[in-house]
Amino acid sequence: MTPTRTTCPYCGVGCGVLATPDGQGVAAIAGDPEHPANFGRLCSKGSALGETLGLQTRLLYPMMRDAGGALRRASWDAALDRVAEGFADAVRQHGPDSVAFYLSGQLLTEDYYVANKLMKGFIGSANVDTNSRLCMASSVAGHKRAFGSDTVPGCYEDLDRADLLVLVGSNAAWCHPVLHQRMQAARQERGARLVVIDPRGTATGEGADLHLPVRHGQDATLFAGLLVHLADQSRIDRAYVDAHTAGFDEALAAARLLAPDLETAAARTGVPAADLARFYGLWAGTERVVTLYSQGVNQAAQGVDKVNAILNCHLATGRIGREGMGPFSLTGQPNAMGGREVGGLANQLAAHMGFSPAEVARVGAFWGAPRMATREGLKAVQLFEAVERGAVKALWVMGTNPAVSLPRADAMRAALSRLDLLVVSENVASTDTTSGGAHVLLPAAAWGEKDGTVTNSERRISRQRAFLPLPGEAKPDWWALSQVAARLGWGDAFAYDGPAAIFREHAALSAHENDGARDFDIGGLAALTAPAYDDMRPTQWPLRAAAHASLEGEASASSGAARLFGDGRFFTSDGRARFVAVGPASAPATTPDYPLVLNTGRIRDQWHTMTRTGLSPRLGAHRPEPTLEAHPRDAARFGLVDGGLARVISAHGAATLRVAVTASQAPGGVFAPIHWNGETAADARVGSLVHAVTDPVSGQPDSKATPCRVEPVAAPLTGFVLSRRRFPLPREAFWAWAAIEGGFVARIAGDLPAERVGEALAAAFPDAETARYLDAAASVSRLACFADDRLAAVAYLERDGAEPAWSGLLELWRKPRLDRRDRLVALSGVAAPAGSDEGPTVCACFGVGANRIRAAIRNGCRDAAAIGASLKAGTNCGSCIPELKRLVTEDTRHVALAGE
Repeated sequence: MTPTRTTCPYCGVGCGVLATPDGQGVAAIAGDPEHPANFGRLCSKGSALGETLGLQTRLLYPMMRDAGGALRRASWDAALDRVAEGFADAVRQHGPDSVAFYLSGQLLTEDYYVANKLMKGFIGSANVDTNSRLCMASSVAGHKRAFGSDTVPGCYEDLDRADLLVLVGSNAAWCHPVLHQRMQAARQERGARLVVIDPRGTATGEGADLHLPVRHGQDATLFAGLLVHLADQSRIDRAYVDAHTAGFDEALAAARLLAPDLETAAARTGVPAADLARFYGLWAGTERVVTLYSQGVNQAAQGVDKVNAILNCHLATGRIGREGMGPFSLTGQPNAMGGREVGGLANQLAAHMGFSPAEVARVGAFWGAPRMATREGLKAVQLFEAVERGAVKALWVMGTNPAVSLPRADAMRAALSRLDLLVVSENVASTDTTSGGAHVLLPAAAWGEKDGTVTNSERRISRQRAFLPLPGEAKPDWWALSQVAARLGWGDAFAYDGPAAIFREHAALSAHENDGARDFDIGGLAALTAPAYDDMRPTQWPLRAAAHASLEGEASASSGAARLFGDGRFFTSDGRARFVAVGPASAPATTPDYPLVLNTGRIRDQWHTMTRTGLSPRLGAHRPEPTLEAHPRDAARFGLVDGGLARVISAHGAATLRVAVTASQAPGGVFAPIHWNGETAADARVGSLVHAVTDPVSGQPDSKATPCRVEPVAAPLTGFVLSRRRFPLPREAFWAWAAIEGGFVARIAGDLPAERVGEALAAAFPDAETARYLDAAASVSRLACFADDRLAAVAYLERDGAEPAWSGLLELWRKPRLDRRDRLVALSGVAAPAGSDEGPTVCACFGVGANRIRAAIRNGCRDAAAIGASLKAGTNCGSCIPELKRLVTEDTRHVALAGE
């Protein structure tokens, strides 16, 4: 079948994808070689998209909670009536600020636009915020303070042309792999240098020329020291500063208070003075510098100051808006930028406009809006605190899982149950949020069915096209919003016949009374016909109507690079950029009860709360369980053992995780991934631990420095469960589901009777034929469930013994029909056949495990390139290359020791 050109639904790189459906609900996935964001490359997650398209977890029809508390199937009309009535009742009784929308950076721009318009122009509240508040709000605020606008000045092409690339708070090798490979290519082909600034040792740092292990929260101090160094070494571009900026002297004076000299900067940042001096010398002496930053900068109590400390250095040297240089914010979600463009944050109105009287009047007139919001709304953490105290009565959540991702997640989940009306638009039937008391569930379109646009980190708008039909009764989010608007009496203003009509209105608003006064202007696309919208190629903004008059009714032909601020003109009142005086950072508030600092983040092959990636066997094989990374010194101090279990406790919650002792984690801190939740693990919702401290300017929560303590957890019972589907296992045990071919596997550990697991298995498969094996003397218990003559589920458990392995059952697991002997073997505990165990997956793109890689190394592959030539590992997204290098080094050490 003909491939469809669409866009990846994961990070903000915005990779082009070719999806070729097979007519059976699945599609072959490949990178689009013509898309300028990736030129055909995909990361492990993008490559595995085809494994996530099934309907087994989908919400396929509306549901409503009845008077008895049960969710039951409903018609769209009944569900939409209840939504409209609930919102109308709340506004009538408590005012427009008693209702809110909470959106997602995974919505399409068209969905975002309709939601923002409905709430801010017609309901009359600015209580529209998004999970992008949790990842990019500090960048937005930093841009606006410095530039007068939320503008990313550069483009991906700058990564190819820079001579120095600085990554701050970004594990790009795992979180933005395609861009990381462009940076590595610049190193190998042009000799560009790469510096990584991060408290942790990461895969990105392993591939860098210099790693600066900055102390938590001290990034602004490090860049303040750089500003002082630039001034003291006469590296300031005085002509540029005088002509195009304001506030330099004040910013430099503040920087001198933070880092008056190299020794003070080194002492405060924790970076060795020699390494800091080397970095300052590289930055000062290299004209073409791109400084890229992500969540390690943004997710902080002083995130905005960190951003401005970076921007100050680029403004001071005039290294902005020109080829191969500039600050660059790496966006976390596929359409966080699109959401910012339409005004999907509570402190924005629309189209990069705010809440000044003139802007409110301008947008209100354009929309014909009867009830314009006139002030900022509640930002994400504030919004859910308002839910908690009962100030917000009705909430509509779209495409996100706040019961997992918000700070104080347990408290927020409990707060959701207090709402008079909780509406959730989702494509997944069960999440921690939907099971937390939702009154109405609306089945939304998923990736592969969505039709609209997204904007990536370099301001490039791309089409996300549907290549699969909408399943069941699923509908686009913009359609559901428009239907509710019609029920509230505003049907004419929301009478869209498709996403192209919404996009045209969005583009026209961006140009309305603009005349170059605002950065965001795509008026050149406001006249696109529906066929031209369908054919629209990836293009960067701004695209002003006057400059692109030839595009009337045609698809955009722009795929080149566009930079802003190269002319020295900014979007402030006087056209000058603003330096910002950065203040001192506060240290993490550790105490004797909470002596460690918890840092949270992503891992390579999972995404957000795993509703999509958790379905892929390839992606589940690299890190199948939630782990707690701890330095060997802290592990010894608190009694933790590598591979054992630990209870992580903060003032707000707790989680039980598998311990990974590693020297890449700095002493005094621990790291845990954000992805696992109540659907996929027993007790690993890391968001429940995170404190609700936010940046005072951006409102973005500090997810990198929560005080905590750790305790070892005894686990005399160990084992595993293989199952055709996920089901609830005992919460008092540790377990986490990981996808495998034909089902899921969960390792189990804890201190509980084996019978508790058997009861859960029997409850999940009540109609299956069950066989048991029990060796009380050896404390061994095995149970198998058979349905339709094949294995439906099996559990192996042992107490005070070696943990049983599940790989030996895979041959039986794959059999479509089992005979009597097979059934006996299923309970026998037979070990895996020699050579059949790949070991932990290293290369998810091609499914290559550690054991096969070790064998290739023993057979003569002495570097990552040779392994790639032999096994293909590392030849796609490249995010596994650091692990390949570690395996080679590990083997070399073993050989050396054997020789001794």
